[in-house]
Amino acid sequence: MTPSAVAAIDCGTNSTRLLVADASGRQLIRLMRITRLGQGVDRLNKLAPEAIARTVDVLAEFRQSMDRFDVDRVRMVATSAVRDAENGETFSDAARVAVGIAPEVLSGTEEGTLAYRGASADLAPFGGDTLVVDIGGGSTEITLGRGGTVSSVSLQLGCVRLTERFLKGDPPTPEEVAATRRAIAVALTWGEGQLPELADLAPKRRLVGLAGTVSTLASIKLGISEYDMDKLHHATISLDEVETMCTELASLSARERGGLVGMVPGREDVLLGGALVLEAVAARYLCPEVIVSERDILDGIVLSIL
Repeated sequence: MTPSAVAAIDCGTNSTRLLVADASGRQLIRLMRITRLGQGVDRLNKLAPEAIARTVDVLAEFRQSMDRFDVDRVRMVATSAVRDAENGETFSDAARVAVGIAPEVLSGTEEGTLAYRGASADLAPFGGDTLVVDIGGGSTEITLGRGGTVSSVSLQLGCVRLTERFLKGDPPTPEEVAATRRAIAVALTWGEGQLPELADLAPKRRLVGLAGTVSTLASIKLGISEYDMDKLHHATISLDEVETMCTELASLSARERGGLVGMVPGREDVLLGGALVLEAVAARYLCPEVIVSERDILDGIVLSIL
């Protein structure tokens, strides 16, 4: 009997994603939908009914995709938005009905560790520190791989959270951008208190960036109008290029950003917030470039199932 396929679902703050793989871990299908589950959570501490409905509709679509591939093992996780919301159980109950299993609400460190596992699976060997930054909608996980140990810290920095809190202008004002940068710096300092090794990195280090912000910045740099995993995976973006894109994005309205070649529809309003996080992490930890990884928490989840 042929082993059945497995599936990983990530219910994030900004996007909901599916990866189906065969029994050897080979990707069969990877889907992403912008659902903005975390709409307003930073301000209200509650998931909006319309955000739950959007996300559950996508989960029902994902269930149909999984059935086409005869998936027999599924692991579904929920992250920052559901962690922070008072009514997270309402979403979990509806998600269980749509998919057939309840989502696991991951802690920030669990999220970072799974993302690191997925991202590091096909990285070239490296004799120094590997930093993986996973910039989500509601949180950012920074995970340090040093020798055989992996440690992670989760920061309340995400592209949706920062946009809703600070970047209210369209385009944002210089004062709003400056306030965002200050908040990011404060969060990174707090993170170093939780994970002191971040303030004492090895001289040899590399930075790997995950998730929609990083992928979209790479698409814009490369001028990729349609998603191409092969072109994006392990592409590099220099810190200078990130800084230049931050300046450009800050000068544009969301509508103007939407016209950029490589912009992923649904990210134009929140991309700047995530880009500022990437810029700050690369600059603070003296990493001249970021390696883009399209392998992420979904791949880590698949590996955990197999």
